Amino acid sequence: MKKSGIGAQVFNRQVLKLHRDRAAEKFEQYNFLFNEVADRLIDKLNDVREDFKVGLDIGCHTGQLLYCLRGTDKIETLFQCDISEKFISHVKKDAFVGDEEFLPIKDNSLDVVLSNLSLHWVNDLPGTLIQIRRTLKKDKLFLASLFGGSTLFELRDALITAEIEVLGGASPRVSPFVDMENAGGLLQRAGFSLPVVDSDLISVVYENPVKLMFDLRGMGEQQAINNCLKKFTNRNVFSRAAEIYKERYANGDGTVTATFEIFFLAAWTPSDNQQQPLKRGTGEISLAEVFK
Repeated sequence: MKKSGIGAQVFNRQVLKLHRDRAAEKFEQYNFLFNEVADRLIDKLNDVREDFKVGLDIGCHTGQLLYCLRGTDKIETLFQCDISEKFISHVKKDAFVGDEEFLPIKDNSLDVVLSNLSLHWVNDLPGTLIQIRRTLKKDKLFLASLFGGSTLFELRDALITAEIEVLGGASPRVSPFVDMENAGGLLQRAGFSLPVVDSDLISVVYENPVKLMFDLRGMGEQQAINNCLKKFTNRNVFSRAAEIYKERYANGDGTVTATFEIFFLAAWTPSDNQQQPLKRGTGEISLAEVFK
């Protein structure tokens, strides 16, 4: 999600809400990626020695993180929120409709904040991270997953090439994503301490590119960019894009692979008892001594 500046409205949040509302009814048929990443995110949470009393899942979809926490005492109470009322209707307990961009949460009230594959739709990610940091008490954890910059690079390439061939120009077809080198800086900019960012690549094999596009719609992850085309796309664009996808990215058996890059972000709210880096110039070992 590369920003043109604070306040830049890259995404149409009303369109995003509509997409999620439409996806809610049959989401269990398309939630495999959210389940997989939620499981990995909770594995990272379980590596933290501390247990947490009150937590919040931002952009909860239908409750994948809570499901992965079942049978554990890692978080005593996990509240859940999502911009989609219909997603929330599938969450039976401690859930409310809430927008990641305007969190209705009291400052210094939470012990942990989680988010699973939702924050890549936020227009002002630094601003949202600041809000999250403010909701947390001192020395408490923020842990999230979001799609990274290499996500769906195959589909992006095929769509851009097809539009240029068919229409003579290209428009945004796949949402922009945050870059790896910027993710840790965003956490520091928001006032977090001890930021850690790592990534996984998840490859999903599809019978054909059209099935991938249907899956994205079923996930509620089709594009919701403000400056996209306002009219229906020429059908020939999608037909040609499917051909290009298979020409460039087909497997030996004729199937195609879609790549999803997942960033995992972890950071803590500042506290005096956290380990601090040494001040510049206070090291006792000279680099010249190491390499002499």
